[in-house]
Amino acid sequence: MKKWLDRVTGLVTMYTLVLGSLIAIEVIALVLSLAGQISYPPLALLGSSSVAVGATVGSSWLFAKIARVTPHVQSALITGMLIFFVMEPLFDALSLLLIALAGVIASASKYLLAVRGRHIFNPAALGTFVVTLIVFGAGLFSSGYFTSYASWWVGTSSLLIPVVLLGFFVLYRTQRLTMGVTFLAVAFAVGFGGAVLRSGGVLSSSVVEGALSLALLSSPIVFFAGFMLSEPLTLPPRRWQQLLEAVVVALLITVPFTLGPLISNTPQLALLVGNLIGFAFGQRRGIHLSYLGKKQIGPTTWELAFEPARPVRFLPGQYMELTIPHRKADFRGTRRYFSISSAPTPDGPLTFALSMPAKSSSFKRALLDLVPGEIVRGTSVGGDFALPTKVDEPLLLIAGGIGITPFASQLEHARAMGEKRDVVVVYANSAQGALPYGDLLEKSGARVLLFGPKPASMPAGWEFGGEGRVTPERLAELVPDAATRRAYISGPPALVAALRTALRGQGVRRVHADYFSGY
Repeated sequence: MKKWLDRVTGLVTMYTLVLGSLIAIEVIALVLSLAGQISYPPLALLGSSSVAVGATVGSSWLFAKIARVTPHVQSALITGMLIFFVMEPLFDALSLLLIALAGVIASASKYLLAVRGRHIFNPAALGTFVVTLIVFGAGLFSSGYFTSYASWWVGTSSLLIPVVLLGFFVLYRTQRLTMGVTFLAVAFAVGFGGAVLRSGGVLSSSVVEGALSLALLSSPIVFFAGFMLSEPLTLPPRRWQQLLEAVVVALLITVPFTLGPLISNTPQLALLVGNLIGFAFGQRRGIHLSYLGKKQIGPTTWELAFEPARPVRFLPGQYMELTIPHRKADFRGTRRYFSISSAPTPDGPLTFALSMPAKSSSFKRALLDLVPGEIVRGTSVGGDFALPTKVDEPLLLIAGGIGITPFASQLEHARAMGEKRDVVVVYANSAQGALPYGDLLEKSGARVLLFGPKPASMPAGWEFGGEGRVTPERLAELVPDAATRRAYISGPPALVAALRTALRGQGVRRVHADYFSGY
């Protein structure tokens, strides 16, 4: 099942998967509307979605032109779709105007509510929050005039199954499944406890049924977890920080409170508070990188160097998302994640490595076509693929192909800091010729087990494991003390899944995985 999930979700980028999932939910909603299963007419759904998407894409283009940057169309489309699912889909002039206003506010927030070039809040949450404040602040509901506001109509039970399935795919693809489950568990537990307290402490079947219906069938929290809480640009970088945010947001959604006459516990307010937590933990400035140049470090592998405008904080083994706007971008888009291959230094360049097969994405081609001096924007730094702080803990590092990049950063950092670690590196590389980061591995002093084409010569301390793939049997033979080591695996999903299972079967208790799905 895991191999199938990796293959299916890895066919497209994260942005394409999210956008495709939102479009699929709208199509299902339209079919249900035609069948009379959803109370909103098809014209209201089509009109609301068209206005929401049109407003976000148009205003995003305008603000990007003013700021002299290239707009990210997929991001604007996703924001528009999220606003459509949050705002009440009505087809009167005022309602459509309010939906459009939410889209404009969402786009503007990326540029106006930003600190040092980085936006703080989820655009869709902020746009719908502000417009809802306007609706209630203007007294439209108290005057009896029904208009669009943040009703979260997507929480209808008719859409539960597609929202659950597609939200699961998104959380799995973005490796936020643990965070999403944590949020849902806390939200349900608190909501269930509140229902029991309101019933006078009596745990009857009707109370249980009512709590389940409120928490799942008539609530937007599943959609919220899959498509909004998981938004990567406003999340903190480490998993424990993300789990903390998930718990705080779940409490803010489920515990009733009011702040003045207009503000109460709503999903959009909870997410905005969570965004502040993410901003406090994360890289609190935009990342601007000046391209220095590239060098070939393997038959199909290139290393690219960049000079950051300001020092970038990261741990060895973490990744960065790069944005490369280019013409005729294919379906994989203009944003991609790369493990940082250089070690953290106060004044050194940042490097990334990529493989270039015969059929490469337009993004990779644009990246290799950069001219020295061009500015590239990094949107976020994150990941938990970091070595333990205890340097005396034995390690087993397994890399498949380009999966060597996070280990290059970690081993170079350990060497620069004078750390004496007990490290075994298992490196599977299918290409003939120079071994990417072979010199760095030799200088690290690690024991290296090489799989792939047999080289004419190898440095002292290296061993040849075989010409085929890394098999569990061969791994157990070459690393008999694997159970005493903390293991890290980086590479294609199939290799990661197979070896993680094999290592656990050999008694390895701590296995960390980092893979390049859809790369």
